[in-house]
Amino acid sequence: MQKYTEKVHSEREEEPEIVWVKRTAGGENKETEETTDNSENKPKLPIVYSKNYGVNFAKLEKLHPFDAQKGKNIQELLVKYQLVQGKFYEPTEISKDELLKVHKEKYLRSLKWSFNVAQIAEIPVLVFVPNCLVQCGYLRPMRFQTAGSIMAGKLALEYGWAINLGGGFHHCCSYKGGGFCPYADITLLIQRIFAEESQVSNVMIVDLDAHQGNGHERDFMDNPFVYIFDMYNFCIYPKDHEAKLAIRYAVELRPKTANKEYLIKLKRGLKFAMREFKPHLVVYNAGTDILEGDPLGCLSITPEGIIERDQYVFGTFRARGIPIVMLLSGGYLKASAKVIADSIMNLKQKGLLLTIR
Repeated sequence: MQKYTEKVHSEREEEPEIVWVKRTAGGENKETEETTDNSENKPKLPIVYSKNYGVNFAKLEKLHPFDAQKGKNIQELLVKYQLVQGKFYEPTEISKDELLKVHKEKYLRSLKWSFNVAQIAEIPVLVFVPNCLVQCGYLRPMRFQTAGSIMAGKLALEYGWAINLGGGFHHCCSYKGGGFCPYADITLLIQRIFAEESQVSNVMIVDLDAHQGNGHERDFMDNPFVYIFDMYNFCIYPKDHEAKLAIRYAVELRPKTANKEYLIKLKRGLKFAMREFKPHLVVYNAGTDILEGDPLGCLSITPEGIIERDQYVFGTFRARGIPIVMLLSGGYLKASAKVIADSIMNLKQKGLLLTIR
């Protein structure tokens, strides 16, 4: 196998840090605060949500740890906090023609058949679900969330930032799904931006979900215009070693990694990545399955650690005038919704949600 990477950091000998970098060959916008006018004409913040995001398997969703109403719970909290006056950007369901711009026809056909939950969720339990529930209860909400990611990407270029209260299906590539991810929304978002926005030729993916983002990695293998920064627990799913070859800067974390070590490695890594690559757009996959106690992430980050993480990532790119789109990705504790809402409120309070319209 061709050697793509090399170690670039190490700590004390008994606990080496697993980090690598892929080596490759040789007009101003004024930011303004939103007005306090609550009229019907008040511009919406670039936060994307639809009531169609919620997953419903006729209560069968209780068989796995996915918070089926995470987006709705965050939306309600943001309204309660008065960050949003009940107004969100709402996507329409993505069409098959749009999906076919990335996905293989054979793969999309395979999703139409009745299947066991393990096909997408990677759960070792055989639960056969009627096709109507697959389509309406799971795949349709995922299509809305996928459309929301694409919409948020476009809004980020307009406002300087955007957040989709869903999406981040980083285990899905053009020809297969996995890990709760049936559609490759990150790939669809980036390909749409490349096709329609001539000013964007370089995109950075900052994937901070607890799991390796093997879907977008497979789709952008050897693509010099997409820089992938991935920081994940290397002891858990998906352990996709072939996909790792697409990562330009990787940090492999051990189980139970806590705030201090996590944030040091994140800050050091992003500084290095920004010296190597100058993106015109950042796709931030902001998984909260890094929370302590999450049954799938197996890390030990506190709510305060996630708030500091999000603030650092937004601050890094907003200070440079680089648009950033945030996707929620994994997060399997009921507490995740409040942590995300609190983090978004903190971004507002720190002046990181100013707009450039």
